[in-house]
Amino acid sequence: MTPRKKKDKKIFILDTSVILFNHNAINCFEEHDVAIPISVLEELDNFKKGNDTKNFEARQFIRMMDEYSQGTTFNDWIPLNGSGKGFFRVVMDEHAHPDAREVFGEDKVDHRILNAALALKAQYPTRRVILVSKDINLRIKAKSLLIEAEDFETGKVQDISRLYTGKSELFLPDSRLIEAIYTRGYIEKDELPPGTPTFPNHYYLLTSENSSALAYMNPETNRVERVERKEAYGIRARNVEQVFALHALLNPQVRLVTLQGVAGTGKTLLALAAALETRRQYWQIYLARPIVPLSNKDIGYLPGDIKSKLHPYMEPLYDNLKYIQSRHGENDKEARKINELLENEKLVIQPLAYIRGRSLSNVFFIVDEAQNLTPHEIKTIITRAGEGTKVVFTGDIFQIDTPYLDTESNGLSYLIDKIHHHPLHAHITLEKGERSELANLANELL
Repeated sequence: MTPRKKKDKKIFILDTSVILFNHNAINCFEEHDVAIPISVLEELDNFKKGNDTKNFEARQFIRMMDEYSQGTTFNDWIPLNGSGKGFFRVVMDEHAHPDAREVFGEDKVDHRILNAALALKAQYPTRRVILVSKDINLRIKAKSLLIEAEDFETGKVQDISRLYTGKSELFLPDSRLIEAIYTRGYIEKDELPPGTPTFPNHYYLLTSENSSALAYMNPETNRVERVERKEAYGIRARNVEQVFALHALLNPQVRLVTLQGVAGTGKTLLALAAALETRRQYWQIYLARPIVPLSNKDIGYLPGDIKSKLHPYMEPLYDNLKYIQSRHGENDKEARKINELLENEKLVIQPLAYIRGRSLSNVFFIVDEAQNLTPHEIKTIITRAGEGTKVVFTGDIFQIDTPYLDTESNGLSYLIDKIHHHPLHAHITLEKGERSELANLANELL
């Protein structure tokens, strides 16, 4: 079978990084055709064993290939499932002129993938052949061989500079509106200036000539209601953004919270304090973060048993816990309660990979460093949320520690962009550092 003839129909050739990012990537190119070099299948075979998300993605893709191969061979163009979709095939020929292996002086998978793209270009000279890769260096090499190359765009935020912040600062010429916030507790949505964002749980710093007030859009009443300053387990908000963040974290109607900000803005500390404050509403507090190997080496390189290997990754979470304890006297019941929660496993700190396959019901679930997750991983975590669970994602989208993710394609940016209109969600971008003057200096000038 041959693919449909169409003048502007493209051929996208995918590398391993795209499949490990999203196993369903071959179905993301509308009516265009998709090809996979045979070397990619060989490389995926090395990723199929393990408990990381990349291992899951590899296994899912291999199963998908098995289904597509029923009754045919991959030498042919196979129609992709779904109306209006293109065709799919595996590229067996990885010989080309020029030969990428000779050009770059090494026989490696990346260079065989480049050869597969060159072979397709030679076979279909009238069509655009585009290499899609999350690997920047591979894209640069492709362009040096006159192969079109681009990033995998599905799941990317198109304009990160306009990413939703969750808050607005508004000047109200009529000071009576701010008076109404204090006297009756709300103003009507249509009393806001034209063009003001009115998403559910959006936050406002309202100012007039002589007064100011903090408020948010209550999706239940559809009114702009007052936000009061609260503290959580001895932790007090130090700025307006933290007031908004604590309000979202303590609001039982908000089941999904995202907090984005640079180091030292208090994201994880506020989330953990809110979890401790509301602990009676939940069966368990679960604090997790993805494991990003040091220097791109697997944790197996570290000495000791599994607990010893994981401890360096979990230490920042324990630091926040110790800080909250330090706000209370050593023998205060609040400080002793934290130790009791840890001992009884009512407060659990673990790597994120440990939740795979679990259903988390009635849990206050905090995911730290969420910028190191893919959109698919974010979705997987949220789908684990059972009845009564609250999920909080914290992270800094400008500090990515994993290959093939960037500011636009990481899971935290994707989540904020896609879900900020929903009444179950609240988001705040924290911009003011509160860790120390020295930390603020580093964030601002270095």
